[in-house]
Amino acid sequence: MKKVLFVASESVPFIKTGGLADVVGSLPKYFDKNQFDVRVMIPKYIAIPDEYKNQMKFLTHFYLELAWRKQYVGIFEMEYQGVIFYFLDNEFYFSGNKPYGEIYQDIEKFAFFSKAALSALPVIGFRPDIIHCHDWQTGLIPVYLKDSFQQGEFFRGIKSIMTIHNLKFQGIWDKKTVMDTTGLDAYYFSPDKLEAYGDANYLKGGLVYADQITTVSDTYAEEIKTPFYGEKLDGLMNARSSCLTGIVNGLDYDEYNPATDPMIEFNYDARTFRKEKIKNKRALQKELGLAQDDKKFMIGIVSRLTDQKGFDLIDYVIEEICAEDTQLVVLGTGEEKYEHLFRHFAWKYPERVSANIFYSNERSHKIYASCDAFLMPSLFEPCGLSQLMSLRYGTVPIVRETGGLKDTVEAYNEYENKGTGFSFANYNAHEMLNTIRYAKHIYFNRKRDWNKIIDRGMAMDFSWSNSAKKYEDLYNRM
Repeated sequence: MKKVLFVASESVPFIKTGGLADVVGSLPKYFDKNQFDVRVMIPKYIAIPDEYKNQMKFLTHFYLELAWRKQYVGIFEMEYQGVIFYFLDNEFYFSGNKPYGEIYQDIEKFAFFSKAALSALPVIGFRPDIIHCHDWQTGLIPVYLKDSFQQGEFFRGIKSIMTIHNLKFQGIWDKKTVMDTTGLDAYYFSPDKLEAYGDANYLKGGLVYADQITTVSDTYAEEIKTPFYGEKLDGLMNARSSCLTGIVNGLDYDEYNPATDPMIEFNYDARTFRKEKIKNKRALQKELGLAQDDKKFMIGIVSRLTDQKGFDLIDYVIEEICAEDTQLVVLGTGEEKYEHLFRHFAWKYPERVSANIFYSNERSHKIYASCDAFLMPSLFEPCGLSQLMSLRYGTVPIVRETGGLKDTVEAYNEYENKGTGFSFANYNAHEMLNTIRYAKHIYFNRKRDWNKIIDRGMAMDFSWSNSAKKYEDLYNRM
């Protein structure tokens, strides 16, 4: 039996800011329980809802030396959907109403968390063969593991994996402060280790010291070896390319299932979508106060409203996107200029545009179930989950060919009758607009072909069981 510990800064259903939480919370359920004992460790944030806090069992506590400070570490445990979760408690670090704050605070918080995660293992009597670390917040774990924890018999031989969910976020702060905070020797702060461009870089430390590196799609694993996507670490990614694997994220097919989803008005599946799906569209048009018209081409967007997600392209041609035969439904928050952009167009075209500048899980499900197409013109997208949800709900994705979008959406080819969506290659507003117009042409003039695209999309399997098998292979190779 192989023992694996996931360590991360967030996990569904306890705390979530992005796709990282979906991976950490969903993936462990899908491993073969006869071969793998996979457990998860996250901080016990004050912000975790009480319904979960009340189910946690206090195991024990100890004191941790972090450089020159002594800090309390409480350990709580809870089983959720067959997976054991550990929560590390420290009110000084994990208070506040959200998991992340100012970077200078987060640098100390996650140094504490990384050291506490390792120190807690002998205390709870769980010795993993592999510690699977996620993103920069856990980047120090492979470093500590090769450093002060090597003295003890308990830690010898434990391997580590570093998974990059988004290379843009690296945990960078000035070297002197990080040396003081982490208690690591000056030896570690050279350009071939934690130091990068004069500062200390948590993610880089993890990437240098981890035994294996994974990222969340095959294409992204290749892209990050280039200067454009490499966020100044492309040299390191090339140097470690023999240890780098891309594994596409999955989707929790129980939660995202149009046949049983309690959040949508009308349930449907791959057989019944031709009749039933449009009822969701009508219900959403009514709910949002859009023109109630089956013949409108409804485009959905559920996203953080940032440049990374391609909103500067949308901004450039939004007047053309919001044509008379089209409706645009947007859900999300982010940069003010984009929030204002969509609010303005919702005011200008109340029958065509709905701007939902907030986040609502329920409304996102309704958008996936109701729209005809789903737009994701990302500048870069390590994996992306929205396009997987769209395919699952029979909503045709229109994407830019980058990262996970390129790996999961096959471009429609009218001559060979294949493809599950529409895509464009260059980061260019008019190329995106032409792709949207081409999709509309198929939707309005070749309805049978459009429905075949949906058939193929709904038949795809991007459930976690596929990804879990690839992780199992990697664990076994280690």
